Amino acid sequence: MKLIMLGSGTSTGVPRIGEDWGECDPAEPKNRRSRVSIVVESKAGRRILIDTSPDLRNQLLANRIASVDAVFWTHDHADHCHGIDDLRVMRYDRSGPLPAYAVGETARRLRARFGYVFAGEHGYPTIANLNTLDTIRMCAGFGVKHCQMPHGPAQSTAYVFDADGKSVGYATDFSEIVSPMLDILAGVDLLVVDCLRRRPHPTHAHLEMALDLARRCKAHKTVLTHLDKSMDYAALSAEVPAGVQVGYDGLVVEL
Repeated sequence: MKLIMLGSGTSTGVPRIGEDWGECDPAEPKNRRSRVSIVVESKAGRRILIDTSPDLRNQLLANRIASVDAVFWTHDHADHCHGIDDLRVMRYDRSGPLPAYAVGETARRLRARFGYVFAGEHGYPTIANLNTLDTIRMCAGFGVKHCQMPHGPAQSTAYVFDADGKSVGYATDFSEIVSPMLDILAGVDLLVVDCLRRRPHPTHAHLEMALDLARRCKAHKTVLTHLDKSMDYAALSAEVPAGVQVGYDGLVVEL
């Protein structure tokens, strides 16, 4: 099983518009961060895409990914879904729409905002068939588990994908650790976790909270993501404990 980190940055990316690198060294390529999205890939070559960031086209090109077998969304905030139109190209050679999944409220909001993606329009075919997560247990050969997480006043969906005897947990955009997260993430081989900055934040995990989740769920390996301009790659890498890796665009982890 393989994780491909398409994007590792916060909603504004790093650098922010205006060449604002904050505390990040612009000479370090791993500090250049696009908006978060990942792909998980099985040994059989099946791929699941989680979130469609506004940078999706460039991310897929950079990682030489031409197709995926399904799409899952964590929530409908712009930095996680506004690249949805780039799914069109992956529909061209398919006999039907891409399977797509989200919790009920996220699905409702996505349909309201991007109706043409899920229903077709003006002779263009439906790009993705959006389903809720109510009954899904398997998708494209992956076992799927999920739960809801507090994201300030909103919610985001955590996922665990299992294949080939390995598991990847994805928990981004959360502001509190709740028991369902610990239940589904317990013992994952790889945890990809929200880590906006060192100081606490009202809608995101900070470094201490991210490491606390990794400890409490006993993740075998942890990768930090959704990093802002205060999180210099080299400085943060020197700070985190063994078994924790600072994520970056293009990171590949094989399990």
